[in-house]
Amino acid sequence: MKARLKWVDGVCFLGESGSGHAVVMDGAPEGGGRNLGPRPMELLLLGTAGCTSYDVITILKKSRQRVSDCWVEIEAERAEEEPKVFTRIHFHFVVTGHELKADAVERAIRLSAEKYCSASIMLGKTADISHDFELRDA
Repeated sequence: MKARLKWVDGVCFLGESGSGHAVVMDGAPEGGGRNLGPRPMELLLLGTAGCTSYDVITILKKSRQRVSDCWVEIEAERAEEEPKVFTRIHFHFVVTGHELKADAVERAIRLSAEKYCSASIMLGKTADISHDFELRDA
């Protein structure tokens, strides 16, 4: 895997992925930024949520669950001192579908957390990561 990061101005950077996609990252005005994009640590959280959601949806589809929507609400805390690593991350999955089985959703989340999601497993080295979910009928 390869990527490229180019400094734009102030604390604004343009990231280019090896797959040809780009994202702008910037800081808050009080940190020298112009608020043109998410902060790098916000992208880390979003990327982790994307990684685990990818797993959960894939596992649920293989389990023949009829999922029509899924999102994750993320709350995180960081250390007070440098390096300000994540110390706590909570993922709240909201899964919508027809006749979803709670045990299938719980299993998918557990498999992602313990086996498949490399991003959350990596962040779990510094952060206490927790998960919960709610089911909604479509």
